[in-house]
Amino acid sequence: MDLELTADQKTVRDAFARFFADRSPLTVVRDAEPLGYAPALWARLRETGAPGMGVPEKLGGGGATALDLVLLMQEAGRTLAPVPLAEHLAATRTLARTAAGAGAPWFADAVEGDVLAAPALHPAVEGTTRLVPGGAVADVVVGLDGGDLVAVRSDAPMTAPPNHACAPLADRVLRGPGVHERIVLASGADAAALFARMRTDWQLATAAALTGLAARALEIGIAYTLERRQFDRPIAAFQAVQQGLADLVAPLDGITLLTARAAWTDDEGDAADAARLASMAFLAASEVARNTTYRALHYHGGYGVTLEYDIQLFFRRARGWPLVLGDPDEEYLRLADRLFGPAAGPGTGPRAGDGAGQSTGGAR
Repeated sequence: MDLELTADQKTVRDAFARFFADRSPLTVVRDAEPLGYAPALWARLRETGAPGMGVPEKLGGGGATALDLVLLMQEAGRTLAPVPLAEHLAATRTLARTAAGAGAPWFADAVEGDVLAAPALHPAVEGTTRLVPGGAVADVVVGLDGGDLVAVRSDAPMTAPPNHACAPLADRVLRGPGVHERIVLASGADAAALFARMRTDWQLATAAALTGLAARALEIGIAYTLERRQFDRPIAAFQAVQQGLADLVAPLDGITLLTARAAWTDDEGDAADAARLASMAFLAASEVARNTTYRALHYHGGYGVTLEYDIQLFFRRARGWPLVLGDPDEEYLRLADRLFGPAAGPGTGPRAGDGAGQSTGGAR
C-alpha cells in the first residue's frame, strides 16, 4: 500500500484548494444558511468538472479514483462548501454502476452537474425515505424501495427542516404522486449490494470532508490563541493551551491516513474491506471533528458560540454531518458486525439501514 500522492494528485488537491478558498469563503457559507445550498457556487463547481469526477471516462465522467475524490472532499470540507458534493458523487457513482442508470435520459446532465442527484441513505417506508442528504435541492434521488434500488426524478422541495448543520435535508417519495420518472436500477440481492456500496461512497466522502473541516478548525483555534491575550501575553503561551492544541494533531493525522487507506482499498477493488474501512474512517473522522471543534471553540471562550465568530460554523457542522446517517451507536454496531460477524441471540438481526430495515436518521 502506497499512500504517497502522485504529482497529478497533488495538482488536483492544490487546484481545488484554490478553487474553494476563492469561491467558498465563509461569507458564502453564511449567506447560504439556513438551506445550506449556494446555487452560484454549484454553477462554478460544474465548470471544474467536479460533479462528474467519480464517473468512468467511458460514460462521460472524469474517471477519478476514490483517492482523488477524497482529496476533493477534504478541500470542500475545509471551507464548509455549501453544496451537496459528497451526495452527488455517491449518487452518480451508483448510477454509473448500472446499465439502467447510465442509460437514463438525464444521466449525462447529472455527470455535468446540471441535474443534481442525491443518495437516500435509509430504505423507504411506504414509498418515502427520510432525511435524504441533499434531498432539499436534488432533482434525482437514488434509494432503496422494498427490493428495488430506484432512481426517481421529482421536484426538489427547496426547503429543509431546521437543523444545526444547516444541511439541505428533506424527506423524498420514491413512488406515488409527485414522481415524474422512476427507473429501477437493480432488484433483490443486487439492489441491496449497490445500496450498501452507495452508503460506503457517501461515508468515505463525508469522512474526507470532516477531515478537512477538522484541519481548518484547528488552524482557526491556533490563530485565535495567538491573538487573544490574558495577563499581558497570548493565551497560546500557556502550557495547558499548548498541550490541548497539540493533542489534536495526532488524531487528525490518523483520520487522514485512515481515510486515504479506505480510498486506496476501494481503488484496489476490495469492496468488503473498503466498506469496513470507510465505516471506520467515517466514525473516527466524526469523533475527531467533534473533539477538535469543541476545543477550538472552548479556547474562544464565550465568543466562540456567538454567530459573529467563524468557529461556531465548524462546530455545528462537525456535529450535524455525521448524524445524517443516523444514530452513531447503530453504525458502531454495523461496523462490529462487519468485523466480527453478526451477534447471536434473541432480538438480533440486520441492522437498520443495511437494506433490511429503516433508520430515520438523527440530524439535529
